[in-house]
Amino acid sequence: MLQGLGFLGRLNGKRKKYWRLYRPRWRAAKLALLRFFNRFIPNESQRVFFLTLVIGAVCGLTAVAFHLAITEAEGLLINPSLASPYIIWLGILTPAVGGLLAGIMLTFLVPGARGSGIPQVKVAYAIKGGRLPFRDAIGKFVIGALQIGSGASLGREGPTVHICAGIASALGRTFALSQKNLKRLLPVGAAAGIAAAFNAPIAAVTFTIEEVVGDLDQTVLSGVIVAAAIAAAIERSILGEHPVFSITQIYGLHHASSLLFYAALGIAAAFVSLCFTDSLLKLRRWFQMLKAVPVWIQPGIGGAATGAFAVAAIYLVKAGGINGGGYDTLSVALSGGLAFKAMAVLCIFKLIATVFSYSSGGAGGIFAPALFIGGMLGGIVGLIDVNLMGHANTEIGAFALVGMGAVFAGTIRAPITSVLIIFEMTGSYGLILPLMISNMTAYAIARRFRPVPIYEALLEQQDIYLPHRTKGLGHALEHINVHDAFRSNPIVLDSDLTVAKAVEYVQNHEFTTFPLVDNADRCIGMITEMRLRRSLADDGGSRLIREIADNCHAVYPDQPLSRAVTRMNHARVRQLAVIERGNDRKFLGIITMSDIVRAQAEAIEDKDLSYVSSSA
Repeated sequence: MLQGLGFLGRLNGKRKKYWRLYRPRWRAAKLALLRFFNRFIPNESQRVFFLTLVIGAVCGLTAVAFHLAITEAEGLLINPSLASPYIIWLGILTPAVGGLLAGIMLTFLVPGARGSGIPQVKVAYAIKGGRLPFRDAIGKFVIGALQIGSGASLGREGPTVHICAGIASALGRTFALSQKNLKRLLPVGAAAGIAAAFNAPIAAVTFTIEEVVGDLDQTVLSGVIVAAAIAAAIERSILGEHPVFSITQIYGLHHASSLLFYAALGIAAAFVSLCFTDSLLKLRRWFQMLKAVPVWIQPGIGGAATGAFAVAAIYLVKAGGINGGGYDTLSVALSGGLAFKAMAVLCIFKLIATVFSYSSGGAGGIFAPALFIGGMLGGIVGLIDVNLMGHANTEIGAFALVGMGAVFAGTIRAPITSVLIIFEMTGSYGLILPLMISNMTAYAIARRFRPVPIYEALLEQQDIYLPHRTKGLGHALEHINVHDAFRSNPIVLDSDLTVAKAVEYVQNHEFTTFPLVDNADRCIGMITEMRLRRSLADDGGSRLIREIADNCHAVYPDQPLSRAVTRMNHARVRQLAVIERGNDRKFLGIITMSDIVRAQAEAIEDKDLSYVSSSA
């Protein structure tokens, strides 16, 4: 064991040594590309439009490559294992080994690639100004293909969003866009990823607005639409025009009496969604607190559990679908080809297997598993409708289709997307009324019992709170001063540095904006990494950074956080200098939007705990 850990340490050391060796060459190549780009497209709005087109095309190709990589891995790994005479051993061992290898890479090489990827994208958009490490996107591609291809009960859609958003962020940083425009490119990449993964450009737009952006931002919408259309067109040109699920017949609402069963399906989907999300969050917390087993081994445990349920399903009901997204088995359910016992077993086993695969630290999404669970649940309710009401067996497939959207709505909490994505994935538009009834019922009930959506609940387990979660509680900011939330030891730049020296210095740090101080510790300006890089590309970096810096927007430590938020909004920035009142603008530190959100969340949490204590 110790020798193995020593090998992993040496491997990580070699990676760092390799990066130190080739990093200067990579920087020089990016600088040359930026100079070329500035020469032909000097206007930033034109750059954003050009990059939107590029992102749509590149993300479309990347999503197709990721899809094909998973398919190839499944053909080499999990499919032969399940077809082998030694299925009991290989069916469990293959996803366990795949999970173990994924855990090693996630722990020692790319920790940021863990999970579905959508929480990371939401944080990058809401808090980090559009910065998403490209290394994490590459790691998500490799590890996601390996883990899903080896049999984890996870989907490719969330990782595709992460990968494509990482590509968008990397391109924006390479061409030195301002932070405002870099942030706008992130949902462009996310929409392109969803459009190509689901072959659903309209749903990609609505999901990006509902889940990533959080509101209808007109400045983002046009780029999202263009990129989604381009990515979907590329995906269809390579993989074909057909929808994800091929429905053999056109479904519709043939009996008004079935509406009662569709409403019941919405209620059942809500509680299945709650069971899914609650068990996932609780088991994930258990794994996080588990000290007896190293973190890098835990995905292997999840893989072994998934393999056990997959093998059990094959023996019990002669059906697959537990491994991966399960789209082939789901297509059979949508055609009404599964029996009651098969759908019940697959629904339960898929839910448990996905909880283990994700909670143990896998690199995959929950989109496809939610659709699978919903399809099986809908088929069960459809069989009940057929037997009680004497309707035709074709109704089973219709209920399975509606169940997909209902569980998706209750789990992901994107109600508009949950309707549109079913239309686009199946090409069936005759069930709009049942879909709306079931989806809205599931969404309303799930939201009533668990107000915090799954992705934000996952972030809160990491003590990360998004700004819009506490938007309606702004009164808390009136009672917290800047002094209680600001950072007193930020990375600062000497105002006498040249641009070239400053670029060399800031590249070793993860921040996007840096305060400038003079010899008297006074704040004389703020400058972004992107502006430094543009200046380096334009004039070689000989100018002093104080000549190109922005004004030093500042607050005093005794002012409330509400004043800091107002000042940020007025200046259109996400960080402010904190200066001493009455002491010639002496620099004390900085305060960022993430600092404000964290302080607000802590204040609200303390208030809730105080209320609980007083009630007890």
